[in-house]
Amino acid sequence: MGPRFHPLCHSATPRERPTPPEDKPVSQSFKTLDELDLSGKRVLLRADLNVPVADGKVTDATRIERLVPTIREIVKHDAKVILLSHFGRPKGKVDPEFSLEQVCSAIADATGHPVGFVATDWVDVSAAKEAIDEAPAGSVLVLENTRFHPGEEENDPDLAKLMASLGDVYINDAFSAAHRAHASTEGLAHLLPSAAGLAMQAELEALETGLGKPKKPVVAIVGGAKVSSKIDLLENLVTKVDGLVIGGGMANTFLFAMGYGVGKSLCEKDLADTARRILDKADKSGCAIILPVDAVVSWHFKANSPTRLYGVDSIDPDGMILDIGPQSIERINGAIDDAHTVVWNGPVGAFEMTPFDAGTVAIAKHVAKRTHDGHLVSVAGGGDTVGALAHAGVKDQLTYVSTAGGAFLEWMEGKPLPGVQALKK
Repeated sequence: MGPRFHPLCHSATPRERPTPPEDKPVSQSFKTLDELDLSGKRVLLRADLNVPVADGKVTDATRIERLVPTIREIVKHDAKVILLSHFGRPKGKVDPEFSLEQVCSAIADATGHPVGFVATDWVDVSAAKEAIDEAPAGSVLVLENTRFHPGEEENDPDLAKLMASLGDVYINDAFSAAHRAHASTEGLAHLLPSAAGLAMQAELEALETGLGKPKKPVVAIVGGAKVSSKIDLLENLVTKVDGLVIGGGMANTFLFAMGYGVGKSLCEKDLADTARRILDKADKSGCAIILPVDAVVSWHFKANSPTRLYGVDSIDPDGMILDIGPQSIERINGAIDDAHTVVWNGPVGAFEMTPFDAGTVAIAKHVAKRTHDGHLVSVAGGGDTVGALAHAGVKDQLTYVSTAGGAFLEWMEGKPLPGVQALKK
């Protein structure tokens, strides 16, 4: 079977390249903070405080820092901020190991504001209600882990009502938990006047510019280890973007499906038919598929092991593909040069180990430069992607980098997010 390496905008069914639209604000289909009367109110703020903690200390406060503008906006109105969040997996039981009390000092450091903690088992909230009522205007309080009650993950309407009794209005600022229909993310939003917080609003607006109403042409970069975890994502993207770069271990499955040998590389050979179906769907949709044409091969999966560069048509049967080669980098960067929007999820090589980070770093720096020069809107997300961009030193140089994992992936898959749907006008 012959190669299908389409250059961007020369796919089997070419699309006419549209003129990029003028910059316009994205119309909002969801309710925002400025639509609520916050004055003197008890504001239930759904946050994502599920942050890494070691020895009782928060080791990465990124998610907390993104909450700060919303917290300050609420306090400005002499309202009380009552933070709700899950933390870890306590399996519906009270477990001190997963208490949110240990993140309070990090919130206080980030906001420069005293932060109180209110214990509750989410069965009897009378003590919590009393503590909230007695707190002065402008207070910031953290309620105990919502997952201490089994009804949280079950979206139990009675638990949602119990939560609603503690506040006057509801704000969701936890996009990273928006893909879950839980009591504190979905059920609660229907019981009180509700809106998106400032971080959630920024995230939704950035995502809308990425795939909802983007400047075209749009290029998506999708990497990572396995096709099996991103089938829905690929199926959705080939109908929405002009070019799709497939990298990482998942590219090996596509190369194998096209008749290329991939040696001992990570490859889901049982998904060859799925890969061919996605390629055919891309052809019919006019989406150019960009796969590696050369690869960095090693015989040991460890840092700084000996490597050799191969064309994808001549991979050593005993070798493993661990990164893309310079020709592939050039092709991908050329596609980025042709694009007005790039959406990125997943590294294109084993970036955690040198020298197999070279491809991901080179592309990340090119995306950052095109963004800095005003030629590109760049939206990236997913845990490995954020780590890869940080490794490349460009995490703060893209238009928007989402810290949401599952929610970002489900958004890219085109799935409705319950926590967002509940905030629709």
